Amino acid sequence: MIRFSRYIRLYIFISAIILIPGIYSLIYWGFKPSIDFSGGTLGEVQLAADLPRDQIDRFASDVGLSAGSITRSSGNSYFIRLPAVDEIKIASFAANIQNTASVSADVIRLETVGPVLGRELLVKAAIAGGLAIIGILLYIAWAFRNIIFGLSAVIALVHDLLVVLGSFSFLGRFFGVEVDTLFVTAFLTTMSFSVHDTIVVFDRIREMSKKGEPVSFQVLCDRALTQTMVRSLVNSFTIIFMLVALILLGGDTIRWFIVALLIGTVSGTYSSPFVATPALMILHNLVENYRRSTK
Repeated sequence: MIRFSRYIRLYIFISAIILIPGIYSLIYWGFKPSIDFSGGTLGEVQLAADLPRDQIDRFASDVGLSAGSITRSSGNSYFIRLPAVDEIKIASFAANIQNTASVSADVIRLETVGPVLGRELLVKAAIAGGLAIIGILLYIAWAFRNIIFGLSAVIALVHDLLVVLGSFSFLGRFFGVEVDTLFVTAFLTTMSFSVHDTIVVFDRIREMSKKGEPVSFQVLCDRALTQTMVRSLVNSFTIIFMLVALILLGGDTIRWFIVALLIGTVSGTYSSPFVATPALMILHNLVENYRRSTK
């Protein structure tokens, strides 16, 4: 058996190193919102043949488009994101390619998103996240017949969400990564995965506590982590390998969505044994000390 409970201070230190810069970034820099939240125009241009990226950037600059507003989706298709509604620039971009490079370019998609819709989507995502956290807390507390199990799972869940949010705040600040609706999907998916391994560890703790062995609660937690660690790592690495393959081979349009899932998966793998279980130990000790002091 590995005595994981001996290193609780180390776990707290590691989490603090990750969370404090992320929280600072969230407070002072925030996110770089895409047109899904800020409003703007999204266009897609399909080319008949492949062209070098430097030519695409040059054709874009000729009509007043920045290279950062153009991303390749798949094949010879390009997405164009503009903060302001300017459909003429997208049409001029396609015409410039066709006239200069003699390559057929067709605008196959053109959408305009208003900022009101973006704010509504953000509010709905926040409400969905809040309801999910409350539901997880109540369900785990009911399933384990103990509120501290639910609180510990929620602490680990909030830890993982702050890691994802802080990471994308940094990426937006230094690499220009935008937060869009796919990020909201990854954010909500992280909530589900965060609790997945935590439930397995908690269930093993409950099973061993029913045996009535004369051992401390910390020993039960250490045994549960030792027995479930390999299973958790194998399960997580199968997901991580798949996500890394998608990042390397997938298109630009889903790359940062996959990165968000990868960050959430790694954080969830860490938080189940090293955040949720230590939080459970600490809360259990606080409850026991309170009971002894009131007798």
